[in-house]
Amino acid sequence: MDIEKIKALTEVLNAGGLSAIEVGEGENRIRIERELSTVPVQKEFTPVFPQTPATATMPDEDASEKTIDFNRLTEVKSPLVGVYYAASSPDAEPFVSIGSKVKKGDVLCIIETMKLMNEIVAEQDGEIVDVCIKNGDIAEFGQVLFKMH
Repeated sequence: MDIEKIKALTEVLNAGGLSAIEVGEGENRIRIERELSTVPVQKEFTPVFPQTPATATMPDEDASEKTIDFNRLTEVKSPLVGVYYAASSPDAEPFVSIGSKVKKGDVLCIIETMKLMNEIVAEQDGEIVDVCIKNGDIAEFGQVLFKMH
């Protein structure tokens, strides 16, 4: 391994708030660890209450067709650790969003690892029902990126 790859690993470690990262190339392995500070973070909590309609309405017949069976969703998981990018460039439209119809082989996102851009593609046809990560966040190995049916 060269020093540039080690620096890139350190950047992923720091940017993701990870405590350790381990990578291997052939017979060589490197593990980088750091101690995380345990400063408590307070987040402001603002409750959001849904507004109820003043009059009751009859459900649409089409509404029953749009229901999602959450037991039959397919999870698209990250195959590697790296920075998640929803689009090919900062000013470009995201590859997919909630409601996007995708075909097998369509690009869903990019995961950057050690300065390499890895396209994550759909393994089946379907529709995106949830995007589980924000642009620029660190994706962990096996982390759910999308849910689709």
